Amino acid sequence: MNRRNLVLATAVSVVANAIRTPAVSPGALPSPAVPGGRPDGLNPPGIRTAGIRMLPVVGGRYKVWTKKLGSGPLKILLLHGGPGVGHEYLEAFESFLPQAGIEMYYYDQLGCNNSDQPNDDSLWVLGRYTEEVEEVRRGLGLENFVLFGHSWGGVLAIEYALRYQRHLRALVISNMAGGIQAYMKRTARIKSQLPPATLARLQALEATNSYDSPEYQNIMLDVVYPRMICRIQPWPEPVTRALRHANNDIYNVMQGKSEFMVTGNLKDWERWDRLHEIGVKALTIGARYDEMDPNDMRNMARLLANGTYGYCESGSHLPMWDDQSVYFNHILNFLRGV
Repeated sequence: MNRRNLVLATAVSVVANAIRTPAVSPGALPSPAVPGGRPDGLNPPGIRTAGIRMLPVVGGRYKVWTKKLGSGPLKILLLHGGPGVGHEYLEAFESFLPQAGIEMYYYDQLGCNNSDQPNDDSLWVLGRYTEEVEEVRRGLGLENFVLFGHSWGGVLAIEYALRYQRHLRALVISNMAGGIQAYMKRTARIKSQLPPATLARLQALEATNSYDSPEYQNIMLDVVYPRMICRIQPWPEPVTRALRHANNDIYNVMQGKSEFMVTGNLKDWERWDRLHEIGVKALTIGARYDEMDPNDMRNMARLLANGTYGYCESGSHLPMWDDQSVYFNHILNFLRGV
């Protein structure tokens, strides 16, 4: 897919010994960005930042962007998909969760959107990203929280739960199967249902590895994605913005060149046989037109020790947009019960 990287680099360095927190004048409303207003070298102390905090990851070598919205005893951390897309397409959550008294946190994974974007392909592996989620959890001070993962974020959420579920209150896996082989089977079925002429041309381009050609990209954007990614027109601006800012390098390393062929380092990921190890309350969400088979999400709920399933009859891979009311009813009803 034709994704253009957006590199947003910060040119500000903070020397801790040189920082002086200004005195608060009468009537001022201090709201430190860091608990206690302590300098950390990443965030301006004592300054309101609209809930945004930069957190150290990879042992402090890099920083990632996070944002808190809403306030309440129930806290949820959102893991976006991609890999490499960023949080922006999840902005529909802002219209539902804070109003329900739920404290939500965005975070752009390393290499994505507002976070650091190092040029190092060795960083784009599942194990390191799993540890990154734990670094973010510690940085935000989250405990007994809900972890949400959509698409690739669902892979990441499952891996985190298998390793760190002692920190979790509940888990939401949205539009992600329990293994790559199930995903490949589903996309092959969708591909076979394309108009014959379109399918023949797509296969001819794939046979010559012409994934980056304008013709291949146009078929995906104009024919394939409107069927299985998002079925409303025009696409919501947060979706197009997320794709415009996507990091193609991460996608190519982990997924591959096409939605129809996983050739990256995720190609052997399978966790069906370990889902029973996840004991916290869990919700899986599937959608009728999704590139993930909704029956796989239903089966995942059965395999999870304490799983439930939600179905979006009119949705595709982004049901938070194209089956919005049903999707958020599933999520909010689940969260009320945890």
